[in-house]
Amino acid sequence: MEIKNFLKGSYFSDFLNPSQIIFDLKANDKIQALEELLDVLAKQKLIKNKKPILTRIIDREQLESTAIGHSVALPHARIDTDGDMAVVIGRSKEGIDFDSIDNKSVYIIILIIWNPSIPGLFNHLFAGLAQFLRRPGFRKRLFEAKNKSELYKVISEIELSLPRPDDKIISQASLLWKLQKIEIQKKKRAAKEKKKELVMQADLIRQELNRALLDRFDRLMERYGFAVAELDEGACQGCNINVATGMSSAIEGSNDIYVCENCGKFLIAKKKKS
Repeated sequence: MEIKNFLKGSYFSDFLNPSQIIFDLKANDKIQALEELLDVLAKQKLIKNKKPILTRIIDREQLESTAIGHSVALPHARIDTDGDMAVVIGRSKEGIDFDSIDNKSVYIIILIIWNPSIPGLFNHLFAGLAQFLRRPGFRKRLFEAKNKSELYKVISEIELSLPRPDDKIISQASLLWKLQKIEIQKKKRAAKEKKKELVMQADLIRQELNRALLDRFDRLMERYGFAVAELDEGACQGCNINVATGMSSAIEGSNDIYVCENCGKFLIAKKKKS
C-alpha cells in the first residue's frame, strides 16, 4: 500500500474508537501505564503478544523519553500488527513521571504501534500530532475533556498529514547524536551480546529519522568517522571554525539540526553535562 494513498484524508478516528481510550489510568508509573494501555490493544485483538511490544517500547524510552512536554507522552513502536496501525489513549488524573523534557508529569499518553510494511508512516503520524499539540487551544480541550466521549471527539480531529519543516515533535538532534555514539561503539571490539544491543538501539533511532537525513549521516560517517559536531562558543567542533552569528544564536538552546557551512557536518547545540 502506498503511503500517499493510505494517508489521503485519514484521521486518528480511522484507527481509534472509544474502547481504545482509558479515561482514568490506574497506573502510578511509566511501566505500569504502558502495560495498562497495551492490555487494551490485546483485548481488542489489535496486537497478538504484549510482551515483545512492551520490551520494544521500553527500549525506545531508555534511548530518550517520548514525553514531549506540555504533559503529553507519545510512546511508540514499529512492529508487526494485525492491521496498519494500533492506537490507544490514556488519561491520568494524578499525572505520571515520564522523564519529560520539561520535568512535568504526564497526563495524556498516546501510544502508537504501526506496521513496518508502511514506509514513512511515523513521520506522517507525528506531523499530524505536532500540528495539533502545538496549539494551546487544542491542548486545553484535551486536558479539560470531562469524559471518554469528549476526549475521543478531540483526539478524532487529528489528521494524518505530510510533515512540514517545523513539525519537530521528536528530538532529531538528540537522536542523531545518540546514533553517532552508537555507530562509533559498534565499530569498536565489543562482546557479541553488546553488539546485538547496539544494533537494536541504532535500528530504533533510524526508524524515526527521514531517509535523506540518514543518507547524509551515513556518507559522513563513512568518510570522516563522525557526522555530528557540537557548537561550542560559536565554533563548530568538527572543523574548529566559527559559524555565522545568526546561525550560532539559532543553534544555542535549540534541539534542531543544522549543517556547518564550512565542513558540512551536522551541527547541534553543545550537550550540557549532567
